[in-house]
Amino acid sequence: MNYIELLKKSAEKTNNCACMGLDPVLEAIPNKTGNVKENLISFFKELFDKMQEKNLIPAAFKPNIGYYSALDKPREKDFSGSESLAEILSLTEKHFPDIPVILDSKRGDIARSSLNYAIEAFDGWKADAVTVSPYMGSDSILPFISEKYFGKGAYILNRTSNPGAKDFQNLKTDANSNNKPELYIEVAKKIAFYAKEFPGTGAVVGATGMDELKIISGIYAQAGEVPMLIPGVGSQGGDAKTVIDVLKKAGCNLSLIRINSSSGLTHPWKKAPIPENYLELCISNIEKLLSETAIKNISL
Repeated sequence: MNYIELLKKSAEKTNNCACMGLDPVLEAIPNKTGNVKENLISFFKELFDKMQEKNLIPAAFKPNIGYYSALDKPREKDFSGSESLAEILSLTEKHFPDIPVILDSKRGDIARSSLNYAIEAFDGWKADAVTVSPYMGSDSILPFISEKYFGKGAYILNRTSNPGAKDFQNLKTDANSNNKPELYIEVAKKIAFYAKEFPGTGAVVGATGMDELKIISGIYAQAGEVPMLIPGVGSQGGDAKTVIDVLKKAGCNLSLIRINSSSGLTHPWKKAPIPENYLELCISNIEKLLSETAIKNISL
């Protein structure tokens, strides 16, 4: 099954286009054992058990690798973060089979170095998809989507949700002309080109810039099957209902869209003190996101 088929199948199974970020912040996670790895695994198992009990299944999961690797101390032979991620991915697979995992690592290099990062994501972590930086061009992108990993998922950064995105992504491609498109539009066109030849090639498009999302979604709807990963919903200020309305008007296939929320689902209290009803708060926000991203009569 290629990544496009996996996206469609998981959307049909869950009837939503939500993506749940798995980005733990230690000070916002209950400290029940005094051990980093045990705390992280215990928290996610407790949360996944409750989600399974209530049949709350998002259509994708997205761990950001930096939240885990930052906990490692390799020189001290301490790999608590990476080991936690491995266990959490196994829990995810066990609780929610056939739901894609997007490894958010934003890799970008060239030649063998880029291939090494693809090997890390797809063979090492056994992810279904990965996020990729386009700055170094096709040399950086192709190892993730061609030959060995043809049919895997690769979300190329297009117009991101962070405030600083405009520093580069909204630059005119010709500073001397007001008629030239902004850089993110040219990147979107290139992603659409890749997607036609390499199924599973998609884009990261933030939920915090509606003007840009309208333009980009129009490009992708016209191009065909281009998956979109849309972060920025929740704490960053994006609104899932507004995003879906834009995508529907553009004619996008919602089964290929994944609207992501991270901290709002796993630690909406942000930092200590952790409320006693922390699990209920997480479940309530997950229910809300799944409701807002519900898709009826999706076109498969």
